[in-house]
Amino acid sequence: MATKKEFTVLDLIDIDLKEHNSLNLRCIGGRRGLGRIITVPNLNRPGLAIMGFFDSFAFERIQVFGRGEVAAIKNLVNEQNVDSIGQLFSYLLPCCIFTHNLSPEKEFFDKAEKAECPLLQTDLETSEFVIRLTRILANIFAPKKSIHGVLVEVYGLGVLLLGDSGVGKSETALELIERGHRLVADDVVEMHCVNGNVLLGEGANKIIGHHMEIRGLGIINITHLFGVRAIRDSKQIQLVVMLEVWDASKNYDRLGSEEKFMEFLGVNIPKLEVPVKPGRNIPIIIEVAAMNERLKKMGYNSSKEFNQNILKWIESNQARSVYYGSEDVI
Repeated sequence: MATKKEFTVLDLIDIDLKEHNSLNLRCIGGRRGLGRIITVPNLNRPGLAIMGFFDSFAFERIQVFGRGEVAAIKNLVNEQNVDSIGQLFSYLLPCCIFTHNLSPEKEFFDKAEKAECPLLQTDLETSEFVIRLTRILANIFAPKKSIHGVLVEVYGLGVLLLGDSGVGKSETALELIERGHRLVADDVVEMHCVNGNVLLGEGANKIIGHHMEIRGLGIINITHLFGVRAIRDSKQIQLVVMLEVWDASKNYDRLGSEEKFMEFLGVNIPKLEVPVKPGRNIPIIIEVAAMNERLKKMGYNSSKEFNQNILKWIESNQARSVYYGSEDVI
């Protein structure tokens, strides 16, 4: 498993997010503390702490201040009762974030500056900001792992191609791209587990992520050759296809009744073993496998239905034989 890189408050401000993911953060105070490390992917609304109740205070979390917290601070300042604010900054807080473009009172600002605690501001509403930041932190702190393989999107399904070097993973992916599917990552796929049950995959290197190495051809740029329609940055991994050289002595599954799984970061992903030999059209097999997996997720299993039909046919023949008897058969 990959080692987690330390994530600081400055990293949070500088993180490149677009549109509905943007946090719109800016620093309004405590700049000397921007190097503080964020250690947990959780948030805290410090309303009780502002009022002086510090039992079970989650100081290690990012502190979010909305309209209620700002009103409480203003009330304490008006009453000249700011002891609890001073006590708040006796803890090593990662940072304080004010939503709705709100600003803290001068007394609060001065104590934060003295404690070198970063003060951030966003124009987002509190509920929307909490949703976005929670999602982003969950992704940043998710367990990660890198694996040698190719990740493609086939009919909306994330398919991870694995196999020994030279078995034809990149060539298979190239044919799938030519057929209208999309490349996520080639050679090295970085996967991370989100919410404990969703496995997301992306390229380990953003700069070379959408390039492919084809033996005899060299490095090609998929974006330039096929356009932006042929790529995507990340995709949930929903099917693993293990490519292997055909072994005549091995018994391969011919009915599809035996379900196999492969475990990554505690998540079990359906796995298919596809033998490769001259004459087999592997890209078409993968396309059908992706469509079949989508049918399974919709509640339809072709192999199980086939087995049930066979059993019904056998039972009906046996019942017919018992009913008529051998002497009645014409």
